[in-house]
Amino acid sequence: MAMVCLTDFEEYAKEHLSKATWDYYAAGADECCTRDDNILAFKRIRLRPRILRDVSMSDTRTTVQGTEISFPVGIAPTAFHCLAWHEGEVATARGTEALNTCYITSTYSTCSVEEIVAAAPNGYRWFQLYVYRDRKLSEQIVHRVEGLGYKALVLTVDVPYTGKRRNDIRNQFKLPPHLKVKNFDGVFQQEASVPEDYGIPANTLDPSISWKDVYWLQSITHLPIIIKGILTKEDAELAVEHGVQGIIVSNHGGRQLDGGPASIDALTEIVDTVQGRIEVYLDGGIRTGSDVLKALALGAKCVFIGRPAVWGLAYKGEEGVREVLQILNDEFRLSMALSGCRNVAEINRNLIQLSKL
Repeated sequence: MAMVCLTDFEEYAKEHLSKATWDYYAAGADECCTRDDNILAFKRIRLRPRILRDVSMSDTRTTVQGTEISFPVGIAPTAFHCLAWHEGEVATARGTEALNTCYITSTYSTCSVEEIVAAAPNGYRWFQLYVYRDRKLSEQIVHRVEGLGYKALVLTVDVPYTGKRRNDIRNQFKLPPHLKVKNFDGVFQQEASVPEDYGIPANTLDPSISWKDVYWLQSITHLPIIIKGILTKEDAELAVEHGVQGIIVSNHGGRQLDGGPASIDALTEIVDTVQGRIEVYLDGGIRTGSDVLKALALGAKCVFIGRPAVWGLAYKGEEGVREVLQILNDEFRLSMALSGCRNVAEINRNLIQLSKL
């Protein structure tokens, strides 16, 4: 069967992954309202296409943090890619490198940052970071990725505690014995008796994390810091005041606080608050090229996909990731042209029928 759209990959993954693995990737918190609304919110937004604009030539290129990428879709940080495909994050890195876009590597990778860089040496990568109670753990990995040529740190700030994902509890989800959180391989061996939380000893994440930790991070690295997990204008303003270089508007794929806004619904107030002082990105709910167009029209510089990348992996590894990205690229180019936009710079809020929001 030809894979025509991202939901084709979703159906394939659901059919071919084990129930526990599928449930883990699909999980939202509690009743999954926010997870589902991430997708439904895009469907509520209507476009105002312009016609007779000579769209015979189109250009999807953009820049993020000063680096040119082929189109404004990257890979969001998602954990445990080896559950979907035996090569895991190595395949994701190669697939993303082939499309010349940004791959945010997860702390919770089942391949190490060194393996990922070796597999795709020319790829453009950021690294997603959590802050642990033991600050040395976070500091060591920051220095590792900086030395390996990662270009930014993506500080995830919406997980002081892990959200309640009911199916993971029902399934008693655990990484299979042959897989590890590779970036911490050997670090926790002496604590083998401690209960685990997604491959790491429970209570390792630091719930006391606060804005002062942004300053701490700035003191140990020269990399740009992007904060992932902001949903309000108040926190967007604080992010700017604390000197970060970007914001990813995100609700963690609906996996943390159920009942929060869809990412796309939170975007406008954050863009209006930031006023171009730093770059604003978005993840959550991107399933079509027109979703990408809508997010950019509302002020996102780039969007990131999480679950669809995993579906691509489950389908055909590196090639599947490449196909998912290529489909989004083609759909985005077509949506741009049908809306009268020849390049990314021509996409603006006039494309959105605001009365329907």
